Amino acid sequence: MRPILLRNVRIFDGTGSPPYLGSVLIEGEHITAVGDIPVAAAAGGEVINGGGATLMPGLVEAHAHLSWPSSTERFIPEFILPPDEMLLAVIRNARILLEAGFTSAYSAGALGERVEVLVRDEINTGALPGPRLRAATIERSPEGDEAAVSHGRGPEAMRDFVRHCKEIGVDQVKLIISGEDALKPGSSQELMCTEEEVQAACDEARKQGLWVSAHTQASESIKMALRAGVRVLYHCTYADEEALDMLQAARDQIFVAPAIGVIVATLEATPPPHIDMSGMKAAAVPVIELASKLIPDLRRRGVRILPGGDYGFPFNPNGANARDLQHFVDLFGYTPTDALVAATKLGGELMGLELGQIKPGYLADLLLVDGDPTKNVSMLLDRSKLLMIMKGGKMHKAPAKTAQLQPA
Repeated sequence: MRPILLRNVRIFDGTGSPPYLGSVLIEGEHITAVGDIPVAAAAGGEVINGGGATLMPGLVEAHAHLSWPSSTERFIPEFILPPDEMLLAVIRNARILLEAGFTSAYSAGALGERVEVLVRDEINTGALPGPRLRAATIERSPEGDEAAVSHGRGPEAMRDFVRHCKEIGVDQVKLIISGEDALKPGSSQELMCTEEEVQAACDEARKQGLWVSAHTQASESIKMALRAGVRVLYHCTYADEEALDMLQAARDQIFVAPAIGVIVATLEATPPPHIDMSGMKAAAVPVIELASKLIPDLRRRGVRILPGGDYGFPFNPNGANARDLQHFVDLFGYTPTDALVAATKLGGELMGLELGQIKPGYLADLLLVDGDPTKNVSMLLDRSKLLMIMKGGKMHKAPAKTAQLQPA
C-alpha cells in the first residue's frame, strides 16, 4: 500500500488532550508518524489536505448486536428472523455501523450461533464492509430453551458450552447472569446462573483463550461475575455499596457498559396502538434515575465506562449508536471530550488492540470530521459530517475530490 499523508488536520488523538493542528502519516495498516511531517515523507503515495477538519480515531461500539435486525436504513418489526434473513441483516448492519463511524464493535450477543463468526471472517478478508468485530454466539442462559443453545444445567454443562464456543470460532462468550425487567417485570433481581456455573464458565474460558461478558443487573449478579473473572459487565444498574467497592477493586481488569441508549429510546418510543410498551417504559424510569448516579460514581472510582446501548430494536436502530455519546454528556456529566475518550481510547482497550488513539504504531482506524466533536459530540450522528472513514489504512469513505489527492 502506498503511504498516505493527512495534512492540515486538527488532531484529536483519543487521550483527551485538546485538538492540535498537524499531520499524520499512514503506511500500510498503521500510523507511522504524527506531528509536523514533510510532504516528502509520502513520496510515491498520496497527500490529503484535510482543510482544518478534525481527525480522530474511529469509534468503538462496546455493546453491539448486529443480528438485532432494525437499522436506520430499514425498519424490521420482527425480532427473530429466519437464518438466511438474519445473515443479510448482520451483513447490512455491519456496513451501516462502519458508515456511522464505528470502525470496531464488541458483540454483546447474537441471535444466531455462528452468524457473527461468518461475517467477522468475511470482513477480515475484505470481502464485506464492516467494523473490526469481536464476535459472540447466542447469549448463554442455562434455562434449557433453544435460544440458549442449551447444554443443560450445572458447571460441567457450562464448561461444555464454552468449549463449544471455542470450536465454532467466537471471540468471547456472553452470559446472562440476572434477568431483565423490560422483558419480565421483577426479573432483574433474579439470578439465572449459580455461582458454580459462572465460575466454571469463566475458568473454562480462560483455558480456551476466550473473554467473558455478562448481563448483570442484580447486585449479587455483579459480585458473582467479578468473583469469577468476567471481563465486561453490562448494565450493573442495581449495584450496592459492596458491589461498587468490588468494581473499583477490579477496575484495571474490567469494563462496564451501562447500555443507556436502549433505556432512553424506550422512554422516547411512540409505538403504534397495537404495541404495548407500557411495561418496558415503567421499567426504564428507575434505570435512568439509578444510572445517573451510578455511572458518575463508578467513573470517580476509576472504572472504565463504555458507550454502547443495545441498538437494533425497531425503536433503537443499528446506525444510531453515536447517540450514546450524547447520552453520556446529558445524563452522566461527561464533557464531549470525555465521551469521545470513552468511545475511542477506552474502546481500543476493550478490543485488546492498538487502536483508539492517533499515535505511531497504532492501527489507522480514523475519521475526518467536518467540525469539532470535542465541542459538540452529537455532530457524529450526521453522516455528512464524516468526510472520511478509514479502517486499517484503507478508505471506506474517501474525502471529496476537491480536498483529496495531491501528488507527493
